[in-house]
Amino acid sequence: MQGPFRVPSFNSYVPRRLQPWIYICFAFIFLMSGGVYGGAMSQVMGEYSLMREDVLMIIMFNVVGVAMPFPFLFKMKFYFTNRQLLLNAALVVAVCNFLIMFTDSVPVMCVLGYLAGFFKLCGCFECMSTIQLWMTPKRDFTIFFPLLYCLVLGNMFLSPWLTEHLIYVYQDWRIINWAMTGALLLVALTVYVTTHDFHFMKPLPFVSVDYLGCLLWSAVMLEFIFFFNYGEYYNWLDSYVMRMDVLMFVVTLYFCIQRSRYIRHPYIAPDAWKYPRLVPLLILFVFVEFMGSTPKVLQTAFTGGVLHFGTFTTNVFNFIEWVASVAGCLFCLFWIKALRQKYTRLLTVGVAAMAAYPVMMFFLIDPGLPIEALYVPIALRSFGNGIFFVTLTIYLEELMPFEHFFMGFTIVGMVRNGPISAMCSGLYGYALRWQMADNMARGLPYDSTNLLMISIRQLYGATCLIGIAVLLAFLVWDIQPVRSTLKKIPAWNFVGRMIRKEAKA
Repeated sequence: MQGPFRVPSFNSYVPRRLQPWIYICFAFIFLMSGGVYGGAMSQVMGEYSLMREDVLMIIMFNVVGVAMPFPFLFKMKFYFTNRQLLLNAALVVAVCNFLIMFTDSVPVMCVLGYLAGFFKLCGCFECMSTIQLWMTPKRDFTIFFPLLYCLVLGNMFLSPWLTEHLIYVYQDWRIINWAMTGALLLVALTVYVTTHDFHFMKPLPFVSVDYLGCLLWSAVMLEFIFFFNYGEYYNWLDSYVMRMDVLMFVVTLYFCIQRSRYIRHPYIAPDAWKYPRLVPLLILFVFVEFMGSTPKVLQTAFTGGVLHFGTFTTNVFNFIEWVASVAGCLFCLFWIKALRQKYTRLLTVGVAAMAAYPVMMFFLIDPGLPIEALYVPIALRSFGNGIFFVTLTIYLEELMPFEHFFMGFTIVGMVRNGPISAMCSGLYGYALRWQMADNMARGLPYDSTNLLMISIRQLYGATCLIGIAVLLAFLVWDIQPVRSTLKKIPAWNFVGRMIRKEAKA
């Protein structure tokens, strides 16, 4: 192991200096992949005569699938080889991308989207965990997480930007699926040709895996998302469908809780919920999702209904968000490693950046606004979003021991991966409709476009008040919740012994 970093599973003819960069490319392709891509939403709706809510639900299945593998990841890593995991993940996601192009069944597309999300996270984790010591030889998560989220958050915005450009050129929404299928098959071919099976320790038995718990918690998240995604369409609780969804959510949640209490190795252990600072952490993630859901309703309504910009015109926002989110992640790295300032002050910077977005939008709303005027507020929101994601993940790692850390990722995913975003979008949509009706009932002497603009400004004003209130709370809170020196991260052999001991329990 002298010399440059080496991935043991690579064959000897692959240059050492190139090996980690190959895995970076693999992770990038996994993160770019999905089922139905957000940038292709309008084309899918038009071809299959689907509602917007249907396509959003398919995308949410993919997002939920990304949150669910975490409790299984290390068990898979210590049983399968790196080669097996990457080959299977690439092939499964490629098959899902391929099959979803040839079906118009929403339930089938949802299942394929969930599987694609599940296995793309497995592939990305295997890539990044393999090269972790190359990124930070001391396993310093204050270095690892900012660099990781440069890829994760960057791809969240790069994917729709690339999708819409490809669709504009080729005039077919399937082009992105063909492109990602080809890229994933290239990943599988590269892994097959350049790697060999390698176990860095004796394989551990693949036992104590709560598959049913994974499905039940997935169902809880999806039932919650369904309620807020279809709430406007079904008129909320006035509909029998919505009432049945609420009943199913309560019953499924009850079974999840009871199952975790009475089986030996639950998907999420009850003790994982008992950390005293977990609830404040989840509340902060709720705030991030709340502030991030604003553009999904208000900004879209403004650019489409008032400014009359098309989807390809507004696609430049995705590129700005990509650059700004990467800048936010790198700013976290600079703040923690170079400036060595408090984490609460870093979060305050993030809150200030996110609160600046609705404040600026409130004053910018005008029927003749040029698109360039929106660049700065959008960049500030994405910059703050990047700061929050990195800092809160570092906080989560410090808060929970290794035994529950990856369960904590799934717990956070119940807030971050779809449910709260869907709830906020649904409530914003309802509030916009209610505000429009209220303004019309007042008999204001304006046409529908001006009434829509006034309603959007009023909701941006309410968002401003919430964002400023949270910012003031951070300004008066000068208590450092995370130690400057983070705890020591366990080595792989120690983790393997822990999993072996758990398997024998």
